[in-house]
Amino acid sequence: MAEKTYSEDWSDYELIDAGNERKLERWGNVVTIRPERQAYFKPGMPVEEWNEIAHLEFVPKGNTAGKWIQRQKLPPEDWKIKFKDLTFNLETTKFKHVGLFPEQATNWNLILKHLSPGMKMLNLFAYTGAASIVGKSKGADVTHVDSVKQLISWARTNMEDSQLEDIRWIHEDAMKFAERALKRGNQYHLIVMDPPAWGIGAKKEKWKIEQKLEGLIEIASKLLLPGGLLILNTYSPKVKLKEINYFAKKHFEKVELSELWKKTYTGKDMFFGHLLRAYKN
Repeated sequence: MAEKTYSEDWSDYELIDAGNERKLERWGNVVTIRPERQAYFKPGMPVEEWNEIAHLEFVPKGNTAGKWIQRQKLPPEDWKIKFKDLTFNLETTKFKHVGLFPEQATNWNLILKHLSPGMKMLNLFAYTGAASIVGKSKGADVTHVDSVKQLISWARTNMEDSQLEDIRWIHEDAMKFAERALKRGNQYHLIVMDPPAWGIGAKKEKWKIEQKLEGLIEIASKLLLPGGLLILNTYSPKVKLKEINYFAKKHFEKVELSELWKKTYTGKDMFFGHLLRAYKN
């Protein structure tokens, strides 16, 4: 049976409840209802209570898109939340996301422990930059790579609102950047990867994580300095734990593999994917 890593809530984020393929979350002063296929169990609270406290609900339409419904008046201030001293800006999108994956908090805490000022960090598939900003807050030299320009702009705003500067922004396909970095002889103390199940690169090239997984793990092993750490998350149901284990042990000496979980305020356990932490000797 796989080991479980539980990611904790913090003062500005709370997974209140989950069930009936939905989850109820608090982000600062805003409460949302979003679809969640892993919440296949019954919720801990009556649906009526969910509806009473939720400000926003995402109603899916088709497999990916949908629309947000406002259930009650939103707080007047901008939608921002804090993680320690850092600021993350949130907003609704057409794909149910709001700009942050709070289950990653366990990794942010590990980044804070692993990095020291002047160390080099590479964040691939970097999204809105939470991990990048956490790394920069420790004084690391951070390179942030994403193939979507709008997400890089969002990440830059998060950096500025966190009173930080000098993250290196790269608009490019993650694998192509990693290959170029390897050719140049660049190496890092920490590499963070949070690849989606599928994606489209900066030049519209399509790929699937199950086809790219070993290549990503292998190139990370070559880009890491001795004592370096790879943090990799996968959410795709097509990627199995045993596959990650096989690829990781093929390219790394020390491997920690677990399932990523969170517990709701109402006591429900919910699965959020697979988590790899691999160390370079």
